[in-house]
Amino acid sequence: MFKSVIAALFLSAATAAAQDVSHVSTTIAQTGLAATADSLQGATTPDDQMALGAVLFLRGIETALQTRWRHSMTATGSFVPVLRLPVPPNPNPEPFAPGMVASLFTTLSTNLADARVALETITDTDQASLTLALDDLWFDIDMNGARGPREGMLQIAGASIGMRMPAVGTAPTVRFDTADAAWLAAYTHFLSAVGEVVLAFDPTEQIQRVQDASTAMAALGGDSNYGNAYDMQFGTEIDLATMAYFSLQQQPDPAHTRAARAHLLGMIRQNRIFWARVDAETDNFAEWIPNARQTSALGITVPPETGATWQAVLADAEDLLEGRKLLPFWRMKTGAGINLKRLLDDPIPVDIVEWLHGIALLRYAENGERVSIENWRLFRSLVRGDAMLFAIWLN
Repeated sequence: MFKSVIAALFLSAATAAAQDVSHVSTTIAQTGLAATADSLQGATTPDDQMALGAVLFLRGIETALQTRWRHSMTATGSFVPVLRLPVPPNPNPEPFAPGMVASLFTTLSTNLADARVALETITDTDQASLTLALDDLWFDIDMNGARGPREGMLQIAGASIGMRMPAVGTAPTVRFDTADAAWLAAYTHFLSAVGEVVLAFDPTEQIQRVQDASTAMAALGGDSNYGNAYDMQFGTEIDLATMAYFSLQQQPDPAHTRAARAHLLGMIRQNRIFWARVDAETDNFAEWIPNARQTSALGITVPPETGATWQAVLADAEDLLEGRKLLPFWRMKTGAGINLKRLLDDPIPVDIVEWLHGIALLRYAENGERVSIENWRLFRSLVRGDAMLFAIWLN
């Protein structure tokens, strides 16, 4: 349902009423994110703080995509945010260094922190507003200063979820307001948490190990032909899976897993601020995520109970992160489970067999109340099977 609604939305410009876009929107369209970010430095008004935070957030994503393009990191992982976004091939890439993945997430974390500072200066009483034509947003991935056919934000986002977006000129205009500042701040926390997990299992050494082994195998046999096409078909995927497997088997850095937990709690905190602000709104103008009395500029029907139901899901997540409730484990009775807070505070390597069996997780097991899946089940029922897509949108 969610995908079909979005597809219908972008196929018809008539689904969203034309709105006057902000100067920021046209500046991004004409000059790109980097120049727009520079023009917003020193922002003092709520509108400018909102604009600065949004542009710095997008600029952080753009910088990560540029890093990948420079080093031809086009196939780096289909399940990790930022790494799963499509990047066009670079005909003349710079040499790839195994430390680039860790460097990418370190830089991204810094950029997201800068965006968060601007967004969190906006208070409940501020009347922040930023109207953006979604077609105006693009990432200068190849750093040539001009928008290419594969650099539109909507086209990139659509490709990451398996949807082909239509040509520029059909997307809606959205006004992001005070509530949405908290929504975006929550997203900076989420992506920062992802980055902290990657850095906790720093893959640099294992990338080097796998690369060296693949290079050595390719050198064997001299100039003779391959006996089959398996390496051409599956070699890259096998290398990536092996890098991830070996990285997870390393001792993770507790400082990073604790930081990931703190960011997830920060995400939940900002999400609550967002819904409180949304519920207080009385207007209905080009809304991003609406309350029960509003409609979304995206043309997506949001059930009136969405906010309360989603907050119940996040409350369960908070209980897990604070250790008030336990994760169910398939070998344990209903009166026992795994304490996620203790696991993130004092992490261990991820050995798939030991974790599946339970022998590795026994140190985190304890008696107590387990988290229920009832709130998640209610959320899934409410959004009619599109729970994951709505979860990504609602954050």
